[in-house]
Amino acid sequence: MARRPTIKDIARRAGVSESAVSFALNDRPGVSDHTRARVRQVAEELGWQPNSAARALSGERSGAVGLVLARPAHTLGVESFFLQLVSGIQEVLAASRTALLFQVVEDIEAECAVHRRWWAERRVDGVLVVDPRTRDPRPELLAALGLPAVVIGGSGEAYAGEAGVAGVTSGTVDAEGLGSGGIGPGGIDLGEVGPEASHSAASRSDVPGSDVPGSDASRSDVPGSDVPRSDASRSGVPHSDVPRPGRPGTGGPVLSFVRADDARAMADVMGHLHALGHRRIAHVAGLPGLAHTARRISSLRAEALRLGLARDQVESVTTDYSDTEGAAATRRLLARPRPPTALVYDNDVMAVAGSAVAAELGIAVPGRLSIVAWDDSALCRVTHPRLTALVRDTAGFGRLAAEELLAVLAGSAPRVRDSELPRLEPRESTAPPAAAY
Repeated sequence: MARRPTIKDIARRAGVSESAVSFALNDRPGVSDHTRARVRQVAEELGWQPNSAARALSGERSGAVGLVLARPAHTLGVESFFLQLVSGIQEVLAASRTALLFQVVEDIEAECAVHRRWWAERRVDGVLVVDPRTRDPRPELLAALGLPAVVIGGSGEAYAGEAGVAGVTSGTVDAEGLGSGGIGPGGIDLGEVGPEASHSAASRSDVPGSDVPGSDASRSDVPGSDVPRSDASRSGVPHSDVPRPGRPGTGGPVLSFVRADDARAMADVMGHLHALGHRRIAHVAGLPGLAHTARRISSLRAEALRLGLARDQVESVTTDYSDTEGAAATRRLLARPRPPTALVYDNDVMAVAGSAVAAELGIAVPGRLSIVAWDDSALCRVTHPRLTALVRDTAGFGRLAAEELLAVLAGSAPRVRDSELPRLEPRESTAPPAAAY
């Protein structure tokens, strides 16, 4: 195996001292411009690169940022969202010659351990944080470490210390918050959502994360009354309620946020289906402990209330985002005596799996069942019929997050930035429900 070139090798080839090489490569005074140019030319010829570990030990930056993904590994190979997100992140980092250190772990505790290790070993200068939780230990950890971070998809409310996002746990929750069907002592009180209560319900932090249900997907029913549209289309707390991000040395969390307005996107989906005439709508959601899952469920409830839909006709069931659980949830929903006439899926893979289940059961799409996918992809466009989907620039989402992290590392004040609002693109999978249904 070829040996990595060292400063001693450069000094020998350039005919100068090792200290002169160090001065030249680190842009320090003490050598002439001619010597500096000669040293750099020799370093390039030898293929020399700075040792990131040594630079970190000397107090310099590592030249890398980290991304840890705490998701079930079997769900990652079929979902295009993270591939597109990482491609956008990498595009920006590559242009700045910043490395991306990426690791997949089983759970949030393992992710926190990775963050501690990376920071202790000076492996990264900052991190990108994905999948904000309804109860999330990472902000406190990042603040304690002083590790700069950008939270992707976080609206800030779950990091305020007092305001979170209403979520859902395993089992059934009725309008009064009385659990059944397996909900435990930690079950949430969905409560009633009215003109004054809808925002507070969407910004509570009393929901623990839960394990992904297996064959039993969880569900939350929707009561019916009037809710102002402005509350239904919010994406969490207003800007003034978002925690003021800190900066290195100030004792506060060095956190920026790149927000995604899941609530307004869900409101657009509900408006589209309601306008077509659908009154029985089910939402096949993702992991129950995630803040964006909670925001989507909360928005679906609020829109159902605003539109006057019956409480037992609109619901959400949680899954692990896989095609297997998406198909299983679809099968259970369609087996009911009065099944939903429209299904909204939290990713493209589950939507395609749901369409396949409908075909297997002889349920025509869109004749008897309309289908909407949360994120558009090639799968949605090649499936027959083509699936109505929420379209957004996921790679652009990643680029925005990477740009913000580099800006924070360069000394900019952390802030909250809004990503592009997903656009609903109606296709052949949605239509008015058949009169008989």
